[in-house]
Amino acid sequence: MQKRRTVIGYLLIVGVMLAASVVPGLSQTAAPASQAAGGTSSADEVALLKQQLAAQQKQLDQMQAAMAEMKKQLDRTNQGAPQVAAAPAAPPEPSSLGQVASLSPVIPTAPAASAPSLPAVTIPQKITSTSESPLFFKIGGASFTPGGFLDFTTFYRTTNVGSGIGTSFGSIPFSNGATGQLSETRFTMQNSRLSLDVNSMFKGFDLHAHVEADFLGFSPPNVFDSSNSNTLRSRLYWLDGRKGHFEFLGGQSWTMLTPNRTGLSANPSDIFYSQDMDTNYQVGLVWARQAQFRLIYHFTDTAAAGISIEDPQQFCYSATVPSSMVAQCDNGSGSITNSNAANNPATPNLMPDIISKVAFDPMMGKLHEHVEFAGVLNATRVYDPAAQVHNSAVGGGVAANFNLELFKNFHFVLNSIYGDGIGRYLFALAPNFVINRNGDGDYHPSLVHTGAGLAGFEYQANQRTMFYGYYGGVWAQRNFGIDCYIQPAVIPPPGTPPPTTPAPVVCNSTPSTKPSYLGYGYPGAPNSQNKSVQEPTFGIIETFWKNPHYGALQIITQYSYVTRAPWFVATDAPKNAHLSMAYVDLRYVIP
Repeated sequence: MQKRRTVIGYLLIVGVMLAASVVPGLSQTAAPASQAAGGTSSADEVALLKQQLAAQQKQLDQMQAAMAEMKKQLDRTNQGAPQVAAAPAAPPEPSSLGQVASLSPVIPTAPAASAPSLPAVTIPQKITSTSESPLFFKIGGASFTPGGFLDFTTFYRTTNVGSGIGTSFGSIPFSNGATGQLSETRFTMQNSRLSLDVNSMFKGFDLHAHVEADFLGFSPPNVFDSSNSNTLRSRLYWLDGRKGHFEFLGGQSWTMLTPNRTGLSANPSDIFYSQDMDTNYQVGLVWARQAQFRLIYHFTDTAAAGISIEDPQQFCYSATVPSSMVAQCDNGSGSITNSNAANNPATPNLMPDIISKVAFDPMMGKLHEHVEFAGVLNATRVYDPAAQVHNSAVGGGVAANFNLELFKNFHFVLNSIYGDGIGRYLFALAPNFVINRNGDGDYHPSLVHTGAGLAGFEYQANQRTMFYGYYGGVWAQRNFGIDCYIQPAVIPPPGTPPPTTPAPVVCNSTPSTKPSYLGYGYPGAPNSQNKSVQEPTFGIIETFWKNPHYGALQIITQYSYVTRAPWFVATDAPKNAHLSMAYVDLRYVIP
């Protein structure tokens, strides 16, 4: 409308100027005509010319005044109308120019004051480099960004672990059994992942929520027979809020004990859980995903400290506790909602696990370095039904993790942890505790000493190719005792004095028989009680193409060699179990 009025004004000006140029010509042709008609004298002609000149001058003055007034009106109109900005190349919708694709909320600038007769035009803010997700949308004051990837995974193992896409490192079969003589191959889409990030502002808090799921949930026994109805599984579900130096997080996330790549961030891209395609990741990695509440304080942009209160779980092996006490710990053999005592009912945890961590992210020139130190505190309590007493033990561990960029795009990784009762955080490759007898014959928890380490590298050689390699291991100390008990005292008949000597301590009901051991790593223990498990891994990630509007297509490869050595090896049995395995994954990353 504004442009149309401007053009009309210019046309009026041009029209007036043309009229002004025509009037003198008409006046000049009129004089001779009148002279011929009336035969007027020269003096009359001169007087007539003077009158015409005076009339023309008056008309010119009027036109100049009109032009000046029109120019003033146009100037006032241009000053009152808002500036028209060029529309974005590809706006989300023609009716919502103020909303642009972004990972964070974008608030359009207010339009300038405008004349009542002209429309107001909203000028959107500048689109940043982080606001290129084409799936971004807004509802009210919150922005939503879907994400994830589609996987088609092929894997091959030289022995039949039978655990699916995720490797059960602690139960690799020995070569003297049928499963140790059979290989396995499978195609699957189970590792495909869906996620949603939500960002908003509320009373000064920068809020960020993350939801993530895959298809590795519990499945029916015949899931691979025909329909392959893979079950959706929750991975992450948390809400994070930051205001000033303080940050809060609540929900299910990676445990704070899991190494970070950057700060204490809970974003999956800022967590180190390797580049492996194996969904149980890497031997030696400390990890869990569980409910928690975090409090973090950011001293600076490169230093932060936090504490996390997390869901506990008394973890044990079936052979490390008396059969009458299996229900008091998670033996990993069933669902926590199962009412059968042999299949892991709800575990009677004493207190939450308490995890603390401090992280530093200095820049060495243009290279990013990450250093962190963490600690965990947990507790175990059991009840001896025979002695009718409670016994408990307090455990924990310390960790030191490094992710150092030695040169551009080359990261050296070193993680380590050692403690008592932390086997659950090492992919359950060792129990948290065993049950032993103490001096008075009561059952009590005894924590298992455990350590783990992981060293490796990740190198983004160019925009298309990444190389990675790791070597990880877990070591568990043996911890066992003789399962003896106090023989019940014989109640004397009425009128008979009580015995003067205490009841004897016997084993297997008869002192002369071979003792019965209880614990981890004892003589004759099952070969599932491992002294160590180790895994070297190497892989390549190749990105064929990548476009911020259409996503990315990658092929991910992994080769690993896994070996485990039990504490007890039977006569003529293999000293360890081992396998080679390879993964090839075709991945489409959702833009």
